[in-house]
Amino acid sequence: MRTLYIECNMGAAGDMLMSALYELLEDKKGFLDTMNALGLPGVKLEAQPGKTCGIAGTHMAVTVYGEEEKEPGAGEGHSGHHGHHHVHSEGEVHEHVEEHGAEHHHGHHHHGHHHHASPGNIAELIGGLDLPEEAKRHARAVYDDIARAEAKAHGCPVSDVHFHEVGALDAVADVTGVCYAMYLLGAERICVSPVHVGSGTVRCAHGVMPVPAPATANLLEGVPFYGGEVRGELCTPTGAALLKHFADSFGPVPMMTTEKVGIGIGTKTFEQANCVRVFLGETEERENGEITELVCNIDDMPPEALAHACSRLLEQGALDVYTLAGTMKKGRPGHVLTVLCRPEDEIEFARQILAETTTNGLRVRRCGKYFLKPGIERVQTRWGEVRVKTAEGFGIRHVKPEFEDVSELAKKNGVSYQSVFKDALCGTGENAAEPVENRREQSGE
Repeated sequence: MRTLYIECNMGAAGDMLMSALYELLEDKKGFLDTMNALGLPGVKLEAQPGKTCGIAGTHMAVTVYGEEEKEPGAGEGHSGHHGHHHVHSEGEVHEHVEEHGAEHHHGHHHHGHHHHASPGNIAELIGGLDLPEEAKRHARAVYDDIARAEAKAHGCPVSDVHFHEVGALDAVADVTGVCYAMYLLGAERICVSPVHVGSGTVRCAHGVMPVPAPATANLLEGVPFYGGEVRGELCTPTGAALLKHFADSFGPVPMMTTEKVGIGIGTKTFEQANCVRVFLGETEERENGEITELVCNIDDMPPEALAHACSRLLEQGALDVYTLAGTMKKGRPGHVLTVLCRPEDEIEFARQILAETTTNGLRVRRCGKYFLKPGIERVQTRWGEVRVKTAEGFGIRHVKPEFEDVSELAKKNGVSYQSVFKDALCGTGENAAEPVENRREQSGE
C-alpha cells in the first residue's frame, strides 16, 4: 500500500509541511508554477535550500506583498506561519500572524488599515482557485476546523471569527499548498508520529499563553502529542489542523519500504534538527488496524426491543451489531449482544448500549484486525447497470453484486434474481466484476 509517514519530532507548521511534501514531488516546477498562478493577492511561493544541524532540505518562503514573517528571538520558537486570534471588545476575533512566540507588529506598509476575512470569505476564496476540486475540498475542511477551534478557544460563535487579511493569505497558501501536494502524491494511507508541541509559553496579542496555544490544543483533541525540553511553540494551529485532517492513524513508523524522503526546514536554530520529515513508500499488508468489541448478556428484554436497540446502534455508526442465542443465569434463554466499533468510539458506544438495552454492564475487548480494502465498481448487464462491492488485499479479491441493484433489475425486467446476479459476475470468475469502461471497450461501444 502506498503510504506517507509524517515525522513531527519538532512539531509542524503549514509551510514546513508543504516544504517536506514538495521534496517528494516529481514535477516540482509545475507545483510552484500552479501555486504562483492561483491569483492569491500578493502571494508568492519560493522553494529555498535550507539546512538544520547539517541536514539539507527545503524552506518554502511564502511572501505576501513581498514580506515574509520574521524569525522570533532565541528560545521563542521555530519558523512557520500561524495565526493566533484575539477578541476585540466588540466581539470580533482577528488573526495576527506570529512566528511561534514573536509579537506581530501591526501595520504592513502596503496597507493603510487592517482588512479582515470571515470563514465564509476564505471558503469562497479557496473555491475560486484553479486547483483540483479534491484539493479545494480538503482545504475548505481544514479551514473550517481552524475556525471552529479558534471560536471555541475564544468563546464566541464561528461567525464571529475574522482572519487578518495578510495572515489569512499566508495561511491559505500553506493550506492549499499542502492539500495540492497531497493530491499529487496520491498516498493511500497517511500515518503521523505523535506530535511534539514544545513547552513553556508563547506571547501573542492577548499576552502570554501556555503551549500548546488554546486553538492548537483544541485541534489536537484525540491526537497523541507531547512536550519536552524545547522551549517555545512548535506546532501551529495550521499545522495541527492539517495533520489531524489527513492522518489515517498516529503512531510509530510502520514497516515500510521507502522510495523518497522529504525534509521541510524551519529557519530557527535549535540544538536538534528543526525540520519535518516525510517518508513515501510501500507498506506490507499485515495486521492493518484495531477494533473494539463491546459485549453483554441480555435475558430480560423482548426480542422486538432488542432488535430496535441493534438498529439504533447501527444508525449511531457502529461497524457491526449482532446477537447470539445463549442460556443465561438460572437457565433463562437470552442473547449475547456484540457491538463492533472503532477504538476511539468505545466510550460513546458503551454509553449507547447501556441506554438502549437493559444490561447493567458490558465487557470490552480490544483486538487487532485484518481486512480487505473495500471499493465499489459498476458493471453493465443486459438489463442495466449494477454496482458491485469489491474487497482486495493480501493477494485476494472478493466481489459481490449489490443486492438492491440486482433485485430492482430483476423485478423491473421480469427475470430471476439469479439471472441478473450471474450476469453481473460475467459468468466466470476470471471476468467477474469487470468495470463498465473495460466492457464497453471490448464490445466496441
